[in-house]
Amino acid sequence: MPNIKVITDSSVQLSPEEIEKYGITVVPLSITIDDKTYVDGEDITRKDFIQKMDNAKELPKTSQPAIGRFVDEFKKLAADGSQVLGIFMAKCLSGTVDAARQASELVDFDVTIFDSGYTDRAMGFEVLEAAKMAQADKNLDEIIARLKQMQEQMHLEMMVPDLTNIIKGGRLGALAGRVATLLNIRLFLEMTTNVLNIKAKGRGKKFTKKFNQDLIEQVKNTPNIKHLGISYVDTPDDMEDLANELKKVNPNMDILVQETSPIIITHAGHGAYAVMFYSE
Repeated sequence: MPNIKVITDSSVQLSPEEIEKYGITVVPLSITIDDKTYVDGEDITRKDFIQKMDNAKELPKTSQPAIGRFVDEFKKLAADGSQVLGIFMAKCLSGTVDAARQASELVDFDVTIFDSGYTDRAMGFEVLEAAKMAQADKNLDEIIARLKQMQEQMHLEMMVPDLTNIIKGGRLGALAGRVATLLNIRLFLEMTTNVLNIKAKGRGKKFTKKFNQDLIEQVKNTPNIKHLGISYVDTPDDMEDLANELKKVNPNMDILVQETSPIIITHAGHGAYAVMFYSE
C-alpha cells in the first residue's frame, strides 16, 4: 500500500509541533499590502502583518497559491510513490481548493483534493485526523469518509467586534457599514460546511459576553469534545481567559490557543476570534 501524504494551505491553524510530527506540508497563500506582495509565513509573520495592515493605505488583498506552486509541491510529495491528499479551505472563502484541483489535473500521479468546508483550526482538525490515519496505514477511502463525518460534527463560531475590515472589503453595503459603525454593532458568525452565516448582531461588550457564555454552555452540554481551538487576532490575554473558562466545564479537553493567519485577519479585523470544536 502506498503512503499517503497530506498537504494543506496556510489558512490552517496547526502548531509547529503538529506539522513536524505528522509530516504535513503547508502551501502558503500570498498577501499584497500597498502593492508589495508577501508570502504567508515565509517573509511576513502574523504579528508583523497586523502592524503593516494598520499602516496600509488600503485593505490588504489575499491570493491563493499559483497552480505551478501546487504542481511543484505535489511532485515532491509523490516522488517516492506516495499518494497525495490535499485538504484546503472552503470554496466559499477562497479559490485555493479550485487552484489545487486544477494543478492535480496537470500531473500523472495520484492526487486527491478535498474541500474541508472550513478554515483555521476547524480545517486543522481535519488535516490532523487525515495525517494520523495515514500514519496508521488507513486507506484513502477510509480517510475521506472520516473527514466527511467530521464536517457534520464541526462547530465554528466567530465574534467580529470591529467591522472596519469587513466594510472595507465590501462585505457590507456602504450605508449598512456606516450604521454598523455608529451603533457599535458586533457580529456573531457561524460556519457550517461551506456556508458562512451571520447568526446574530448585537451592541457592545455585553453582546460579546453573552456570546462567550453561550459558547461555554454549548461546550458543557456537547458530549465527547476532546479537542477545541481558539484563534484570535490581537487579544491573547482575553483568549487565555476564555480557554480557562472552557477548561472548567471540560477538564479533559485539549485546547490550542493561537493567533490566526493573515488570511483570516485581513477579513476579520481587530479583536475578532473564533472557537472551533467537534464531537467524536
